[in-house]
Amino acid sequence: MTQPTMDPADALAELGRVRLDEVSLDDVLLRIAELAKGSIPGTREVTVTLVRGRVGWTGAFTGELARQLDEWQYEQHRGPCLDASASGDTISVPDMANEGRWPAWAERARAAGVRSSLSIGLPIQGSVVGALNVYSDSVNAFEPTSIASAEGFAAYAAVALANAHLYENAATLAAQMQEAMRNRAVIEQAKGIIMGSRRCSPEEAFALLSKISQDTNRKVREVAEALVAQAVGKTRG
Repeated sequence: MTQPTMDPADALAELGRVRLDEVSLDDVLLRIAELAKGSIPGTREVTVTLVRGRVGWTGAFTGELARQLDEWQYEQHRGPCLDASASGDTISVPDMANEGRWPAWAERARAAGVRSSLSIGLPIQGSVVGALNVYSDSVNAFEPTSIASAEGFAAYAAVALANAHLYENAATLAAQMQEAMRNRAVIEQAKGIIMGSRRCSPEEAFALLSKISQDTNRKVREVAEALVAQAVGKTRG
């Protein structure tokens, strides 16, 4: 059986040191996969499944073979990683040769050299769920101690993922708000220029911007930026 290269406690400590303000969600996912591979006894490869609605995808993987086994499950809409994601439970496949729940997938895994697997549900955030999937090239690779270690790591990883997901959403919202404020500022500038030149109301100025936008198939912001740039150019000239 494959021996871990890292103590489970060290893996958790390493995961806890990840700075969410310095890395992306994809980086967090990959780090989780790498630390799980290094610390869970019996592990050959690891993937992290993410599911939104009925759509599943592999957010991170340590080996191409494991990613392919995940992808087959997504295509067929069934398999241990999807069931673990939906239920939040731990699903063990001790021996691919004797697996009756997903026989076609198990046969494909066995033909590729995978003999057993473990999928642990990860409740992440809101409508997103997932699973930590651990693959081995040995039959009965995941003994009770390995399963307990994997579940402990998965519980910690789920918190890290939930925090990363929240942080990314908050950062995205902040960026969108900043962009909206910049858009509004340039539009207000353009309205002021039109009001000054045409002696019209704010409503009439915006209506003119909207008409130019429609006639030229450009966004109102782009029209406003061009008008402001033109006005600035004239002032400097």
